[in-house]
Amino acid sequence: MSAVCQVTGRKPGYGKQVSHSHRRTSRRWEPNLQNRRYFVPSEGRWVRLRVSAKGMKTIDKRGIEAVVAELKAKGVKL
Repeated sequence: MSAVCQVTGRKPGYGKQVSHSHRRTSRRWEPNLQNRRYFVPSEGRWVRLRVSAKGMKTIDKRGIEAVVAELKAKGVKL
């Protein structure tokens, strides 16, 4: 499964890790992804989402109904 938030679309960031000797090696910064279940009252069922911490804040602010409606409009299977 790819490391992408279903709500915000956050992906890993890529860059270089720089050691004390200034040697550079590639690395990636993973988003803080969590698997969460949310109850959607309009559908009367639970929905599993893979969301980042920022995505959880977005759901808290806008509501699960609005977020699920937006995801369905994008064609995401829930």
